Amino acid sequence: MELRTTFSLEPFKNKITYNDRVMFIGSCFASSIGSQMEMGHMPVMINPAGTVFNPVSVCNTLDTITNGKKFFPEDLHYYNGTWLSFYHYTDFSSEDPSIVLEKINRRSKEAFEFLKRARFLFVTLGTARVYKLKKSDLIVSNCHKIPSDQFESKMLTVDEIVTLWTEQLDKLHLLFPQLQIVFTISPVRHWKDGAHGNQVSKSVLFVAVDELLKHKASPQYFPAYELVMDDLRDYRFYDDDMLHPSSSAINYIWEAFTGCYLESNTINTWKEVVKITKAFNHRFNMDSDIKKKYFAERILKQISDVKVKVPTIDLSIEEDHFIKMRKV
Repeated sequence: MELRTTFSLEPFKNKITYNDRVMFIGSCFASSIGSQMEMGHMPVMINPAGTVFNPVSVCNTLDTITNGKKFFPEDLHYYNGTWLSFYHYTDFSSEDPSIVLEKINRRSKEAFEFLKRARFLFVTLGTARVYKLKKSDLIVSNCHKIPSDQFESKMLTVDEIVTLWTEQLDKLHLLFPQLQIVFTISPVRHWKDGAHGNQVSKSVLFVAVDELLKHKASPQYFPAYELVMDDLRDYRFYDDDMLHPSSSAINYIWEAFTGCYLESNTINTWKEVVKITKAFNHRFNMDSDIKKKYFAERILKQISDVKVKVPTIDLSIEEDHFIKMRKV
């Protein structure tokens, strides 16, 4: 008996290797998948302006990067003792405006240098609803817990998203012709819109993305939403808030993702590096120096093997850690 509705995913022709830079921009789901690659020390950059959820804010992030926009004090907003940017996530906020500006401008410059040599850009859209600051009509990336009466919300239309992103795809294709863009729709439900509102929002995103897939830049689509909603379809695959996918669901999507986009050799190397990363992060409670030394030597051998396979992988921090452990 088939107790699930599964579907097959066609492997992508040009696979991601350890020599390929990959950028993830979008909702927290983009961070979840990007972090998996990061754990394996693959060359990735995740949300250079912090987590963004709607199509306009993702475009704003890309425009900030590609236009080389520099932020100045007048671009910041002061609220409740904190300086913040409506283009950035709360991680960029600080009581000191110079810290905010330094972090924003440095990160934007790093993102442009990264994107120039990137092969893949994964864009995860979470909602078609945007929030506009009333006094300036700016669509914000984050409301920063400022009172809701200072904003008005709006559901984007399919045409608005398609028009905006057609221009963005034109621009990216001109600047970075080697860049492969892949859209995904986040399976995380935006419950503030209610059950019906969330469905309407996701539907707008689906129709818009389907239109954008016809663009001359040949963007692709990865069915992260469908894997959760149509394949797993069970609350045991959700976190405690019953909105975000659980770790097991993320791992399931990661396996589907790697099957589509990663070479088998790359997957094997990723698994080896993850073992080293987990060993590095592990708290040791060994009662014998001999055991510590043996363990360190074993991990150092694994690091050496990985460096032979992929010389570009930087495991210097982990290597120094286990060299010191071996000397104990």
